[in-house]
Amino acid sequence: MTENKEEKQEFVMKDGSGETANETTSKTQKRVLLPEMNFSTFVVSLNASALMHLGLMEDPIQGETVKNLELGKQTIDILVMLEEKTRGNLSNDEEKLLKNILYDLRINYVKQSK
Repeated sequence: MTENKEEKQEFVMKDGSGETANETTSKTQKRVLLPEMNFSTFVVSLNASALMHLGLMEDPIQGETVKNLELGKQTIDILVMLEEKTRGNLSNDEEKLLKNILYDLRINYVKQSK
């Protein structure tokens, strides 16, 4: 039962109606290829979420920039918790990625708070 690590997962997005129509009857479903989920992908995803909440990135659902500093701070705090809980268990690349993302997010949070 080994799987190819490079194999991408497939995810079906449905419209917001909550309908469970199958692929042949729903015209609003889209097939999206998701990247392999690993620690770095997870951290980059949280970074994107924080940037969106800090008003530095457009919300892909609403199609506009919305600033919510409280949610941005909460996402930064989640990354800090991950840094603390994974200390000594990350590769050098993962550790550098997390450290750099936290640095940038903290700087951006301070700038956006003014």
